[in-house]
Amino acid sequence: MISKSQVVVRYAETDQMGIVHHSNYPVWYEIGRTDLIKETGITYSELERMGVMTPLVELSCRYIGVARYEDVLTVETSIAELTPSRIRFAYRVFKQGEDKPINTGSTLHAWVNAKTFRPMSMKKHFPELYQKMEAIKEP
Repeated sequence: MISKSQVVVRYAETDQMGIVHHSNYPVWYEIGRTDLIKETGITYSELERMGVMTPLVELSCRYIGVARYEDVLTVETSIAELTPSRIRFAYRVFKQGEDKPINTGSTLHAWVNAKTFRPMSMKKHFPELYQKMEAIKEP
């Protein structure tokens, strides 16, 4: 499954050159990731109430093209890798009307116990949720 989230570039997200500052892409990844998780029928807030946190372990971001103020962007998000103790999301950012991404990236997150911050097995502790994630993982 690929989740699609729309973002309209705000003026504050541009730099002196009039293009989107590089630091905004990971923020947009979070929008996509949040939307994808919602599509499984649960929210990040619910995960946290269940005692699960997903700290960022790794971030990859490749800049291919540029976006400017008021450009309409689509952030495509998918699950690229899933293990009982971690999850990797993949991202592609497109400008409206274009078929080649202006940015690609990924984030790797650990599944950890909210109280101890120790890694946990989602497959063992939350098998139904793990199955939902497995079902939407890209082949």
